Amino acid sequence: MEPEAWTIRRVLEWTSGYLRRGGVETARFEAELLLAHALRTERLHLYLHPDRPLSESERARFRELIRKRRQGVPLAYLLGTVDFMDVTLRVDRRVLIPRVETEELVELILKDCDAEARARGEGWRVLDLGTGSGAIVIALLKRWPRARAVAVDLSPEALELARENARANGVEGRIAWVRTDWLAGLRGRFHLIVSNPPYVPTEEYDHLPREVRVYEPRLALDGGPRGLRELRRIAQEAPQHAAPGGRLYLEIGAQQAEEVRALLEETRAFSSVEVLQDRAGRDRFVRARVRSPDPEEAARCR
Repeated sequence: MEPEAWTIRRVLEWTSGYLRRGGVETARFEAELLLAHALRTERLHLYLHPDRPLSESERARFRELIRKRRQGVPLAYLLGTVDFMDVTLRVDRRVLIPRVETEELVELILKDCDAEARARGEGWRVLDLGTGSGAIVIALLKRWPRARAVAVDLSPEALELARENARANGVEGRIAWVRTDWLAGLRGRFHLIVSNPPYVPTEEYDHLPREVRVYEPRLALDGGPRGLRELRRIAQEAPQHAAPGGRLYLEIGAQQAEEVRALLEETRAFSSVEVLQDRAGRDRFVRARVRSPDPEEAARCR
């Protein structure tokens, strides 16, 4: 009697159970994504051809992916890409994997700023602090085809990957890439400053999920005591780089809202500071507006 063939259906059934026993909550979904990746095809293909047997080389590729996923390697790193808004980004261990909350931040910015950004065209300038994979700045510039931006990161490896992502999405020519420690050495003023900085408190870092703690870059996560070290620097330095009436948007930890609000208000540089919630009802974003100086000074800063 010949052994039963390892068809797509059989492989998925076995793998779903294997991943579930390993603690993967969305086991079937991830098994399908990883198998489609191993077969170099679309997920729909698995449903259309469930009885297709896998070759030995296909099974070997898939086994390696499943082994790494069971060990805790994040799904996005194994697939090599992630969808963010309307762009596809390459991701690996050089950068933090973009989260849904950061998509919500971009949606908020687009809702608030779209009309002004389109009206200003090439005069609309964006500063993305801690760009990582480039997710925020690329998504914004895809929506604003004439805007220009500066993207900052301390990690040269992250900047290299962000640049690749910008090139793949057709916006690289409108972004200046700067390796620096937040706003150190930057020149010019910006109508929009946005950041998803490290905001995990150091004292909570060791309690993060293992796959985050082990595989994603600590530089992009650890925000120092109470998670406020980088947020404090941005609050103090951003006003010096904002155009009159410029906007600042921050993603923050759910327990940091009042402290971040206080940091911004202490500078006396902002006419308004608001805390907004994500779709889960948690304090997640801070939106602030830089005070406009007297008209004569404003004209000099434009």
